[in-house]
Amino acid sequence: MGEQMNPRFWKNKKVFITGHTGFKGSWLSLWLSLHGARVRGYALKPPTKPNLFDEAKLGSRMDSVIGDIGDLNRLRCAVENFQPEIILHMAAQPLVRLSYEQPVETYRTNVFGTVHALEAARLTQSVRVFINVTTDKVYENREWKRGYRETDRLGGFDPYSNSKACSELVTDSYRKSFFGNRETAVATARSGNVIGGGDWAKDRLIPDLIRAFSEKKPALIRYPQAVRPWQHVLEPLNGYLMLAEVMWSDKNKFVGAWNFGPPPHLSKPVSWVADRMSRKWPDHPQWKTDGGQHAHETQNLALNSNKSATRLGWRSLLSIQETIDWICEWYLVRLEGLPAAEITERQIRRYEDLLKKRTV
Repeated sequence: MGEQMNPRFWKNKKVFITGHTGFKGSWLSLWLSLHGARVRGYALKPPTKPNLFDEAKLGSRMDSVIGDIGDLNRLRCAVENFQPEIILHMAAQPLVRLSYEQPVETYRTNVFGTVHALEAARLTQSVRVFINVTTDKVYENREWKRGYRETDRLGGFDPYSNSKACSELVTDSYRKSFFGNRETAVATARSGNVIGGGDWAKDRLIPDLIRAFSEKKPALIRYPQAVRPWQHVLEPLNGYLMLAEVMWSDKNKFVGAWNFGPPPHLSKPVSWVADRMSRKWPDHPQWKTDGGQHAHETQNLALNSNKSATRLGWRSLLSIQETIDWICEWYLVRLEGLPAAEITERQIRRYEDLLKKRTV
């Protein structure tokens, strides 16, 4: 088994992506469209201005349906009319701090949104693969230095993390209750802290740094000592696509939960990432600790991805320093006027070339 997605597999595949207007969804939609997949997305309008979906003009490359994941009837119609073969469910309220401010909306989106996506899949016979993308934060946090395994207890302290753990349980129940006698394989995918060019969300480290650096202001960091499993956005996306390919060919062998994160010893503190970002940026802008009071966030977080390595052949390719280099390159050439689609495609092609060299 190889270490990368197979572009030939995706040509003419009908792929339905929820959350396609978000950061990860935009990268995924562009990657699949480059290899001839027939992609339909379902999501709210892009959550920020600017955003990668609009900057890369993805609306002209795919069939984009703007809708609320909480609207079951609209979602069902979008799925049934398209008759997808593969569904990648990524729609979510993805921010920890916002989940404290809007807990009901967070649970509505992350829990009932998953119910709705699974229900739409249940009622559509064409679906052969369903993957629910959750998060590294679904585990009951023990502040362990070792990476969490797929068999560790689910939990989640804050409403975001907890709602994603609930989403995992919903997926497991639907898989056992409704898909056992069907040719539909169902799995969940948990990635590390995903970073990359084209992210402008609030309350995320990289976009906060880029905004401050671009405005020549010191960036404010909430928890500089918090340790996270940072990884370039293409790393877990490669894992999701590899997982979908094997699920397609074997319904029962690859169901369940899968971690896609960097080795635990490569997890780094927020301060380490901020320092390296500053060194790569012109004039080396500064950052400082935000002295305000903030809601609880996990201090130590890491994933054990041995299952994905041994059973799928998936491994991280880019070091954290290489990831930072790619991110700074993305934003700097964008600021110089290069189109977002061109920058993003260039990095996708480069990533694929590196994967090919590693597997030779």
